[in-house]
Amino acid sequence: MITKPNTQTAMRNLIADIRDAIPFDTPIEKLCNGPCTGCSKKLLDYLDMQLEEKEAEIDAGHIPSFGELNRLKKSALKIHATLMKNGLIEPE
Repeated sequence: MITKPNTQTAMRNLIADIRDAIPFDTPIEKLCNGPCTGCSKKLLDYLDMQLEEKEAEIDAGHIPSFGELNRLKKSALKIHATLMKNGLIEPE
């Protein structure tokens, strides 16, 4: 029988998936190259800060709720879509 992960494990998995999908290491020259829909640098900084905050909370023993998981996922998806519009992520 397969068991579902607890919310701490699910949050860690979500954070790992986000870090894999979002190009946090993009050079500043490429981030600010041409017109953009939203400031890619600020969006990446914001998302990175959110991920670090969630990791610190989990390390401190916090058990995230399903709502927290959902909000982080929605935020990451919106930022991913904006980065795609700005040409930093190739359409899939």
